[in-house]
Amino acid sequence: MRKLYNAIQHPCILAVFILLLTACNALTRLSEMNNGPEVSAITNPTVRPKYRPVSMPMPMPKTTIRKANSLWRPGARAFFRDQRASQVGDILTVNLSIEDSAALANKTTGARADTEDGDVTNLLGLEQEFNKLLPQGIAGATALSLGTARDTSGTGAIDRSEKLAITLAAIITQVLPNGNLVIFARQELKVNFELREVLVTGVIRPEDINSANEIWHSKIAEMRVAYGGRGTLSDLQQPRYGHRVIDIVFPF
Repeated sequence: MRKLYNAIQHPCILAVFILLLTACNALTRLSEMNNGPEVSAITNPTVRPKYRPVSMPMPMPKTTIRKANSLWRPGARAFFRDQRASQVGDILTVNLSIEDSAALANKTTGARADTEDGDVTNLLGLEQEFNKLLPQGIAGATALSLGTARDTSGTGAIDRSEKLAITLAAIITQVLPNGNLVIFARQELKVNFELREVLVTGVIRPEDINSANEIWHSKIAEMRVAYGGRGTLSDLQQPRYGHRVIDIVFPF
């Protein structure tokens, strides 16, 4: 009886947990019914819950050689001060112009047929005894006959096309020991009851920033781009929580 109670108790706990999550989300959506999703406040990117400093293999630090009574510093890129972003907190422009497509098609077919026959012509002199036990008798030449046949066929096709063109400002959050810069860009745009969010992170070289203080996506290493939204339209395009729970729990 106790085992039956425990078996029933676990699904009940799961159902209550799902209902609590649904209720919390429902309250949030009800609070945003009149004005739509709220735009988040501007915060320090380094204090975000999921922020992690970038750690990569770095060369040995180089010692800066300074010459007395000289306006020129060895290793400097220009005589005058560079106005491009280079320090933590500086801002630069990120240009995203991503357009890629991929098409894959494959087809697999296979066929196989196997047959195997065996005869029992002499089995310790017991061939006649089988005729006594089996009313139909047994033919030694065809005592064993096996056959297998298999036929498989599979087709698959993938056709994908993506296009994203966005320009947004990024802030430098970290300067790595070799001089590379870690950037973080986030933009929120609210139109009526729909909120769109763009997030870009990555590592760049100061030399790849052009004279207009811009960087293109092709120059960003370890780039991560997240583009999505939430609001009335996004809710209509997603299945309800009950359907998603059924898709996860049911194996068929």
